[in-house]
Order: sequence, then structure tokens, then C-alpha cells
Amino acid sequence: MNGNGVKQFNKMFVAQIKMMFREKQVWFWNIFFPIILMVLFMIIFTGGGDDDFKATIAVSQPAQNTESEQLLEQLRQVPVLELKEEAPVSKEQGLDWLKNEDVDALIILPESQDASNLELIVNTKNERSVTTQVVSSVLDKFIQQANLEAAGAEPVIGMTVSSVTSGAVDLKYEDFLLTGMIGLSIAQGGLFGMVELVDLRRRGLLKRLRMTPAKMGLYGLASMLVRLMLGIVQIVILSLIGVYGFGASLHINIFSLAVAFFAGALVFNAMGYLFSSFSKTIEAYMGLANIASMLMMFLSGVFFPLEQLPQWLQPVTQVLPLTYFVDGIRDGLIYAESVTNGAFWLGMGIMALWGVVSFLVGAQLYRTKSISEEAR
Repeated sequence: MNGNGVKQFNKMFVAQIKMMFREKQVWFWNIFFPIILMVLFMIIFTGGGDDDFKATIAVSQPAQNTESEQLLEQLRQVPVLELKEEAPVSKEQGLDWLKNEDVDALIILPESQDASNLELIVNTKNERSVTTQVVSSVLDKFIQQANLEAAGAEPVIGMTVSSVTSGAVDLKYEDFLLTGMIGLSIAQGGLFGMVELVDLRRRGLLKRLRMTPAKMGLYGLASMLVRLMLGIVQIVILSLIGVYGFGASLHINIFSLAVAFFAGALVFNAMGYLFSSFSKTIEAYMGLANIASMLMMFLSGVFFPLEQLPQWLQPVTQVLPLTYFVDGIRDGLIYAESVTNGAFWLGMGIMALWGVVSFLVGAQLYRTKSISEEAR
């Protein structure tokens, strides 16, 4: 690049930064929207940072006997169950609390020494809630253990659950969501970031720019550099909020993070370039970008693991570029995965395919439109 080219690039770079600051939509979709979304999901799914699950219950003991006394004492020892009153209450009192949602469940102990039924009553409104499912599961395990003790039997086979990771052992949902939101925000930066091309073409400025000595390649390079800088700002801001606001943990491999970041930024910018090539208005462009963003947002493992999606949707997730970009960001930020991992490069390859096809199709459409304009 000669001196004139450097001068052109510097002026275009400054112009691109000024345009970015003027575009309020870009700031919303790239900075504020991901922050708002991440904070909401963090609060909803992590309870505002409280990791201790507790379910408040009431216990009714229709009649005192050895069996019910023993069960009551054992219930008091279950860590996730918190009794509203230490002493048993009447069934009527427990039902009243349950109807008013002062307790999550009412447990009625056996009426006599020979009775074997432990009754669980929940509010119909919360019958399918996560809390109800947890209480029901805990009570089921509790009954199994009580039956073993009553029979004087000891469990022969037990189960120990553990996991391994190439990162640290303290990974949690906050880490998963943080990295998903970082991937989503960078992707949206590319998808929504080409809006100025649509505006320039709509006002005829793009055609005039082609007629000047200015090099379009330098214009595109300056635009890309500005978006890469914005992506770095997104990573820093979201990471600070995730770590200091919600206790997320980062375990960084700088090489895999850099590869995933640059690959993702280029791919989603290419997709934004493709959308701009056949969008005649800003509204049409934003509509296309919104559709692509919303589709990938919920099908690419941003908010929850892909395994939780229906089986028939699994093949769809495997062709979306955001799936592999989010995985790559997680490899670099929380799993500390090395770039020698074959699965990592497979994901980058699928993303690259999306980027190359999007750019080539977009460039061909721009070239075709330019020729048709000259013919007129």
C-alpha cells in the first residue's frame, strides 16, 4: 500500500467510525441488546446469582406414631426442603398456605403405624413447575431410602457422577450463557453492520464513490476493521458484566479464541454483505437480518445446550454457522480448548464455507446490479 493508499485508508477508517457512532441501530443491536438479554437470562436462570435451591414445605401429621415421627425427623434432614414451621401443622392450615402460595408443597405423613402412604399435595398452578418436579423427585428418593432402611437392607450398587473438561472444574450456567451472548452479539454485529451499504446505494452515493479515485477495497477494509474493533469491545464489556456481575469464570486459550473471533467476524460480515446486496431499502435489510438472527439465536446453543432441543431439530442446528461460532468462542473462553482439536477446525471449516458462499453470491449480485445500472 503506497502513501496515497494509506492516506485514503485513514480517512475512510475515520469516516466509518463516525458513521458507526451516528447509527443508533448499530449500537442497540451490538451493545445494548446483548447486555439486556444476557442480564435477563442470567437473572431468570440463575436466580440473580443464588446457587442454593430451597423449596418451602409444610408437613401435616394426622396422628403421632413411631413411623410418622421417624419420617418427620428424616424430612428435616433433607437439605433442599425447608419447613415453614418446624412443628407439624394441621392439614387445613397446610392447604391454606398452599392455596396462597406461601409454601411450595404440603406433605402429609401416614395416619397410623401400619399405613404406608406419604401424600404430596401441590398447587395446581405450579403443578408442572421446576420446583414441584424437584420436590417430587427428592421425595421419591426419600421414600426409596426409607423403604431400604425399614427392610434393614443396604444398597448394593451406588452411582457416582463426575465430569471432565479441558478447562477448569467450576464451569456453570453463567459461563455457558456469557459465551453464548458474546457469540450472538458479534454475529449480530456482522448481520446488522452492513446497513450503511444499503443506505449509500439507496441515495446513489455508492455509484458516485465508484466513480472517484477512492479504492472500494480500502473502503471495505476500513469498514471491516471498525467492526472487528466493535467485536473486541463487545467481548470486553460482556465479559466484565458476566464475571463481576454474575460470577462467571473465564479460562482462556488466546489462540483458539482469536481464530474463532476472526473467523466468526468475517463470516457474519459476509452474510450481512449478502443481505445488503439484494435489499433495496433499509427496512428490507433489517427484516432479513432480524429473521436470520432470531432463527439462529434459539437454534444454535446460545441460551441452552442443543441436546435439549427436539430430535427432529438437531440436523438444523448442525448447519447453522452460529452453532460453530458459539462453540468456538466457548472453546477459547471457558474450555481453554487447544487449536489442535479436530472438532474445532471442522466447525471453523463449516463457518468458512458459509462465509465464502455468502461473499461470492453477494459480490456477484452487486456486480450484476452495477452492470444493469450502467446499461440504463
